[in-house]
Amino acid sequence: MNIPKFIREVRQESSKVTWPSRRETMQTSIMVLVLTLVVAMFFMLVDWVLGSLVKFVLGLGG
Repeated sequence: MNIPKFIREVRQESSKVTWPSRRETMQTSIMVLVLTLVVAMFFMLVDWVLGSLVKFVLGLGG
């Protein structure tokens, strides 16, 4: 295993990496937060509907 060669290759590959701009990072973060809220509200609604359905079905049997 040639460690100096490995380090050279790592430096070479890391120089090809392009980092997102501050604006892109903010936009992506906001999109993630909005989508997380939308998905959370969707699952909250599904949970409420299924819970109400279960209460309705169990209420008929009691």
